[in-house]
Amino acid sequence: MALLADVEFSIHASNAELARRARVSEPTVTRFSRSVGCRGVRDLKVRLAQAMAVGRIYLELPPHVGTDLARPALWRSVFQEIRRAIAAAEEGLRREDIERAAEAISRCSKLAAFGVGGGSTLAAMEVQNRFFRLGIAVSHTSDPILMRMVAATFGRGDVVVAISTTGMAKEVIEAAGIAKQYGALVVAITKPQSRLASIADIALGVHVPEAPDALKPTASRYAFLAAIDLLAASTAYCKPLEGQTRMRRIKYELLKGTDGNSNGPLGD
Repeated sequence: MALLADVEFSIHASNAELARRARVSEPTVTRFSRSVGCRGVRDLKVRLAQAMAVGRIYLELPPHVGTDLARPALWRSVFQEIRRAIAAAEEGLRREDIERAAEAISRCSKLAAFGVGGGSTLAAMEVQNRFFRLGIAVSHTSDPILMRMVAATFGRGDVVVAISTTGMAKEVIEAAGIAKQYGALVVAITKPQSRLASIADIALGVHVPEAPDALKPTASRYAFLAAIDLLAASTAYCKPLEGQTRMRRIKYELLKGTDGNSNGPLGD
């Protein structure tokens, strides 16, 4: 616990200083280093430094935690990160790529969205939620085996939307590659210049650097949702009369048996 309480100190302190901080003898510090798989105290410090380089936000508490300033600081930072994520999407997405993808989706026979993990799975679900309203035969999956199976049934005239915040999700890359092999068009919503972006026919670049606070949910999902909304709206604009007709039918059915308020959202 003494090591993790102040990792920066532990990396640069002498053996004697570490022993005093932990209230143990110097030989105990050496024995502890070996008990956790290190060759000695120096090796332990090297590994601590590496851990700090990779995951400082998982070792150090954010500012103001445990003080009266914590709550207002948290509120401000959460909404700031959301705004920053949406701004990153607006800046990173290119109009010509969105329009090409929307045109392809508006003409497709089938559409599938692939994504694994928390944020990408939710984004894939949102693709289905947005595009079925336009009368497009759309599905989503985050199961690696099912993704491969669905991809193998796709061909020319079909579109896959592959989603990955890092662009390194092996399962998504492999499934997208299978669909492409059989002639489907692959649209990737992912980090620019990533592996997934490199295999996509159309790459919609979205990247939001991780905020330095492990206790807050990542805001990158807002950027991906913004990209999906933009893609859905652009697709609807490719066939506006058809889109309006389907939306009107959905609204009509939703109003049945309700108070008749037509000002609410298209779905609860």
